[in-house]
Amino acid sequence: MADKVSYGWTGKILRVNLTTGSITTESTDPYKEYIGGMGLANKVMYDEVPAGTDPLGPDNKIVFAVGPLTASGVPLGGRCTISTLSCFTTDNLIVDGHCGGMTGAKMKLAGYDAIILEGASDKPVYLNIKDDQVEIKDASFVWGMGTRSTTEALNRLEGTSACVAAIGPAGENLLPYSCIMNARNHSAGAGLGAVMGSKKCKALVVEGNGSVNVKDPQAVADLSDYMLRELIGSNNNHVVPSTQQEWAEYYNKGSRWNAHNGLYWTQAEGGPIETGEPKPGEINTVGKRCLLIAHPWMLGAEAEKYTIKTNGCHGCPIHCYADLRVGAAKDASGYQTSGNACMANAGYTFMNNILGQKLDDEKTLYMNVVFTNLMDDLGIWCNYGQLYRDLGYCIKEGVFKRVLPESEYNAIDWDKLAQGDPTWITQVLHLIMRNDTEISYIAHGPIVWCPRWGVEGWFDDKRSSLINYRGWPYHHGVETFGQVGGLMNMVFNRDPMIHSAVNFSGCGLPIEVKKSIAAEIWGGEEACDPDKNYTPMNDAKANFTWWSIVTDVLHDSLTLCNWVWPMAMSPTKARDYRGDLDMEAKFYKAVTGEDVTTDELYKRAAKIMTLQRAMTVRGMKDKDGKMGCNDLHGVHDVPTQWIFTMDPDKQPFTEGTTKMEAKDFDSGLHMLYSKFGWDEELGCPTADCLDAYGMDDVKAELQSLNLLP
Repeated sequence: MADKVSYGWTGKILRVNLTTGSITTESTDPYKEYIGGMGLANKVMYDEVPAGTDPLGPDNKIVFAVGPLTASGVPLGGRCTISTLSCFTTDNLIVDGHCGGMTGAKMKLAGYDAIILEGASDKPVYLNIKDDQVEIKDASFVWGMGTRSTTEALNRLEGTSACVAAIGPAGENLLPYSCIMNARNHSAGAGLGAVMGSKKCKALVVEGNGSVNVKDPQAVADLSDYMLRELIGSNNNHVVPSTQQEWAEYYNKGSRWNAHNGLYWTQAEGGPIETGEPKPGEINTVGKRCLLIAHPWMLGAEAEKYTIKTNGCHGCPIHCYADLRVGAAKDASGYQTSGNACMANAGYTFMNNILGQKLDDEKTLYMNVVFTNLMDDLGIWCNYGQLYRDLGYCIKEGVFKRVLPESEYNAIDWDKLAQGDPTWITQVLHLIMRNDTEISYIAHGPIVWCPRWGVEGWFDDKRSSLINYRGWPYHHGVETFGQVGGLMNMVFNRDPMIHSAVNFSGCGLPIEVKKSIAAEIWGGEEACDPDKNYTPMNDAKANFTWWSIVTDVLHDSLTLCNWVWPMAMSPTKARDYRGDLDMEAKFYKAVTGEDVTTDELYKRAAKIMTLQRAMTVRGMKDKDGKMGCNDLHGVHDVPTQWIFTMDPDKQPFTEGTTKMEAKDFDSGLHMLYSKFGWDEELGCPTADCLDAYGMDDVKAELQSLNLLP
C-alpha cells in the first residue's frame, strides 16, 4: 500500500551521530502537536538532553528544524529555528537561534523537517545532504577558514545548488559569541557556532531537489496574492511610507517603507534603478519598498551610492537588506561586497554611541562595512549589539587599559580607532575570535567579563542595554509600548527577538488608528500608548504582551518571518488599515489540509512557550546553587535596575521618558503569568496548565522533581 501523503511536513527527521557515524531517519508524527521549527526542536531537546548537560560536551545536541509552511509557497516561509543549550547566559539553559537565508528551504526540499546533530567527531567534518543521500565528510581542508571561503570551497566541491551553513574560526575556537552563517550573510546566533565547533562540525551542506506536498495549491496562491495586494507593508510591517507621497494618507519618518522618488539602487547591474513610490496593491513592486540599510541608525544615506540591490531570504517579497559594493572596505576586511540586516550592519555606530568619536559619514560607513564583513566571515555573533556596546564601554572607561596584559594591549593600534582606520577592527576581531586572549572574554558575555574585570555595575548602566542579570540585552524593550516590550524581554533565556509588538508600535499609523485597532485585538485602547508617554499596566497590555509572545513563537514554529508577520494592520485605506490575523490559520489549512482556528494555533504556541519554561525550571539553579528551581519570578524574570532609575529628573508615566515603575512592572509580570496559566506568583507551569495544554509527560517529570508549585 502506498505511503500516506504528508501535506506541509515532509514526515521525516534526520538524525546524525557524529561520534558513531550513524545516520538514521525517523517520523515527524510524534512532534506535530508542537507544529515544527521551535516547537519541534524544543521538544527534542526536552526529551533527549538532560538538565545540567555541558553545552560544549558531546551529550548536548543541536537541532535544526523547519515547519509545515516552510518552502510551501507561503510568503516569508523560509526561516529555520536552531535549538541547543546556551553557552553565554547563566545556567546554560535552552536557547533558539533563528535564521533566514536558504538553509530552512533546502532542508525541507531535501525531505527533512528537522536535522538532529548529536555526539562529537574527533576530527573536522561537514554534513553533506543531497536529498536522501547523507554523508559525513572530512572538513580538514576548510577548518580554519572564514565562512565565506568555506562556503565558496564547499559549493565548488558539492555544487552551487547547495546551501552552505558554516561556522568560522570563532566557532571552531568555541567562542561563546559565535554563530552559524548561511548564504553569505544570514546568521543564527546564540552561541550556536561554539556548539557546532565542539562537535567538530564545520558546516551543513544541503541540496534539496524535492517539493512540499500542499493540500490546496490554488488556495495558497490566492491567499498569497491577497496578502501581497492588501495586507503586507514593509520590513517590520511598516504600512506607511517614510516620506510624504501622493497616494498615502499618512507618512512617518521612522518607517522602513523608505522607497521614494529619487532613491536608487545606484550600483545595480545595467545602471541605477529608482525605487520610486511603490503603492499598496502593486504586487510586483513590493520588493522595492524597503532599503533598510540606508536608515540613519544603520548605515545612513551614504549607503545608497553603494547599493547594488535589495536582498532577502527564500520566499521573501520584502527583501529587508541590501547588497553593497564598497571597494574601500576590501583592504581591511578582504571583501568589498557586503549585505546584512539590523545590528550587524552598524557595529561601529553602536560602539561609537558610547565612545562619542567624530568621524565623517564616509569613514563611518567604511568602519561599519568592515565590521559586518569580518563579523560574518569570522563567525562572531554580536548578541544584538551587546558586543559593540561592551567594546565601546571598555575603551571609553579604560577597562581594557587596566585589565589587558601590557603586550596584548600594545598589540592593538588604538590610534587607528581614533583616526577611523578600519584595520583597527581587523586587529581586534582577530584577537577576540582566537578565544585565547584576555580581550576574548568580551565575547563570553557580561556574565563572565563583568565580574572578571570588576565592573558589575555595567548591568545597571542604561548604556549597556542589558535587560536581565542573566546576560542578555533588550530587544525591542520598554521603548515598545512600555511594559509590553519590557515584559517580553523577561521570559526567554536570551533576547526574545519578538517583532510582533514593535511591528505594531512602529507601523507608522497615527496613535488614534493604532488605538482603535488595539481595542479590537486586545480588548482596550489602553493596550498601546503614544511613544514615551506611557500609562500604568492594565489587562489590555497583558493581552498584547501574551499575543506578542505567542505569535512570535508561532512564526518560529511554522516557520514564518516575524520581522513582517503577523498581519495586524494593513497599508490599505479601503480596509481602514485593518489587517487579517487569521492568515496563519488560512495558510495552515491550505498547506496541511488541517482546519484549525487562529485560537487553536495560539494555544499550540502557548504550549511551546510553556515547554521552554518547563525546561528552564528543570535546568535553572536556585539562589543556593541547587539545580531545579521553579521560582522564575524571583530568579529568572528579574529586570536590571536602569529601566527604573534612568532619567532621574522624570517620574514614570510622564511624557518624555521610557522609565518604568518597579511595582507596576512586577504587577505586569504576574498578569502575564496568568494569561499563560502559569503560577501567578512564581511564573512557572502548574499542573492545571500542563493538563490544559496536554503535556502529561512534562507534568509527570516536573512532579517527580518536586518542581510543580
